[in-house]
Amino acid sequence: MRVLETLVASPLAGAAGWAILHSLWEGAIVAALLGAALMILRSPRARHFVACVAMLAMAVAFAVTLVHMLPDASAGAPYVKAPGFPGWAVRPVAAGGAWHADLAAIVPWLAPFWIAGVWIFYLGQAAGWASAYRMRRRGVCYAPSEWQQAVARLSARLRLTRPVLLLESSLAEAPAVLGHLRPVILMPAGLLAGLPAAQMETILLHELAHITRHDYLMNMLQRVIEGLFFYHPAAWWISRVIRAERENCCDDVAVAVSGDAHEYAVALAALEENRWSGRTPAVAATGGSLVKRIRRLLYPRGPNGAWAPWFATLVITLTAAATLAAWQSAPQSSTALAQVVSDKASPYQKWLNEDVVYIINDRERAAFLKLSTDEERQMFIAQFWERRNPTPGSQVNAFKQEHYRRIAFANKHYSASSTSGWQTDRGHIYIVYGPPDEIESHLGGTQTQYAHEQWMYHHVEGVGDRVVVTFVDKTGEGDYRLAPGNSQ
Repeated sequence: MRVLETLVASPLAGAAGWAILHSLWEGAIVAALLGAALMILRSPRARHFVACVAMLAMAVAFAVTLVHMLPDASAGAPYVKAPGFPGWAVRPVAAGGAWHADLAAIVPWLAPFWIAGVWIFYLGQAAGWASAYRMRRRGVCYAPSEWQQAVARLSARLRLTRPVLLLESSLAEAPAVLGHLRPVILMPAGLLAGLPAAQMETILLHELAHITRHDYLMNMLQRVIEGLFFYHPAAWWISRVIRAERENCCDDVAVAVSGDAHEYAVALAALEENRWSGRTPAVAATGGSLVKRIRRLLYPRGPNGAWAPWFATLVITLTAAATLAAWQSAPQSSTALAQVVSDKASPYQKWLNEDVVYIINDRERAAFLKLSTDEERQMFIAQFWERRNPTPGSQVNAFKQEHYRRIAFANKHYSASSTSGWQTDRGHIYIVYGPPDEIESHLGGTQTQYAHEQWMYHHVEGVGDRVVVTFVDKTGEGDYRLAPGNSQ
């Protein structure tokens, strides 16, 4: 406790506290300037550059403020000198208002909490880098020689002189680059054989682009600055912009060399199926928003003019007004929102709310609802099924065929009164989990004994073994409902 009190009483703690406090409005200004620049710039390289400059500017502003707030050693002043910043946070040199005195007493305590947060962040990063180092040595094997030769050939096309090693890893969830001086590309086991050669080469081009751009090293420096500003929302937003534009830059390199944006977009969609936790050890082809990246590749937009910031301001104002109006009125459910979108294209309403209602996840549904053209919806649907294709790239999608077979079976056998079979509880379970391994049917006949069925699955992935699902018909009209004990 005495160590903490000594630290708080030191001039350095006061300087650090004021620097942290000032960094809040400094970072906000930097983020606002970056936002204005992003509305004008369309080139991923330019956007990535200005985002990196913004991140560096936050660090430089923090360092300058810290130095400026240090006491003058020659004068022996016991207080941190007042900087030329807004007066709301200036530490008083002499007697002042009561709130100034209270703020001056609190600010030094920010320093130990900031130091603790930085250390916790860096310890987490160190654990991540250690895990990445282990991935380089555990559960890996050399890729086949023809793919090693392909890496060498593609490296020559990118004028990359450093040797790059290609390894297959049983631990990697997505292609990733490890290392700067001796770079290694990790490929998930089986991916090289699972994708067509043309698509695989575009993915390798993306990873090699990370190496030529020194992204691994830049990512390490970015992490260092992130740790210093772990408390600042602007820093996290700028970091997300850097990572998104970094992936866009590498996408452009892969497309420029391969010459086929559509083939690369299909390869990205296939990669998404292999990523489930979002934990990539360094820089990877699946970073950023997949839907946005594919849309940018297939539907590139022209550069904005100088009027873009004014237009963006108008859009933000209108959006805020619409949000306020929506908040005052009754909120719309997700089903109602889907109905609004589907008014323009009823076949897509059926696909979203009937065909795949049980297997589409919330993120995919939200992305689909944001699409504005039929061409985008058709592309989304094609990628939706391809991500679930057990043999990516093949013309026959066994998963899709089986899914629609289950829907047809449910409609034929589980319909009840005016309810279609796919809408019933039995139809729901059948569509999601398939036919049960065993079925026990029990007829009712008394007021205390209803007709019911018990479905038993020997194994359900993600659920367990010998899973029993019970359905009860309380109406006697064949309307079997999931028993309460099985509602989850």
